[in-house]
Amino acid sequence: MKKMKNKTALRQKYKALRNSLSENEIEEMSLAVANKILTLPIWEKTYFHIFLHITEQKEVNTEFILHLLSGKDKEIIVSKADFETRNMTHFLLTDNTRIKKNAYNIPEPIDGIEVPSHKIDVVFVPLLAFDKKGHRVGYGKGFYDKFLSECKPDVIKIGLSFFEPEELITDVFEGDVKLDYCVTPNAVHSF
Repeated sequence: MKKMKNKTALRQKYKALRNSLSENEIEEMSLAVANKILTLPIWEKTYFHIFLHITEQKEVNTEFILHLLSGKDKEIIVSKADFETRNMTHFLLTDNTRIKKNAYNIPEPIDGIEVPSHKIDVVFVPLLAFDKKGHRVGYGKGFYDKFLSECKPDVIKIGLSFFEPEELITDVFEGDVKLDYCVTPNAVHSF
């Protein structure tokens, strides 16, 4: 019997799983994810988009990945979300970028040098769950599906997860953008 789940059930399951993690576990697993990212064939690329993790949601701590990217002199891009239009505006992360949490506790740049979606080479994608085919379950607002559809066709999409994949997400639809990789503390899954 294949284990199949819909997005709503998966959102509940993985929010509960994440909530059960201690701060130490989150730090250790986030570091393990960052170390696995070093093995990906992405390091000749220039423009890397990364989400600034929401501590309250117990997301993968992206600080470690930020250190990797700056250590390799990559152009780092962070976004600001507009909840009315579901659009994301992308800014170059520099020493002068001021970050402020929005109403949803999402750390965002206040302003800065804008970068168009089509310039981005690699996107680290937040998610709650993913399956063995590379489909992901996010928070359900559609920001990343919209953003990824605006990127160039060969943009590399990398999900970050504390947990291993589900067999199959049942209610995937056409607008859902698949991942190229998903990195967990134990493995790199390639789709």
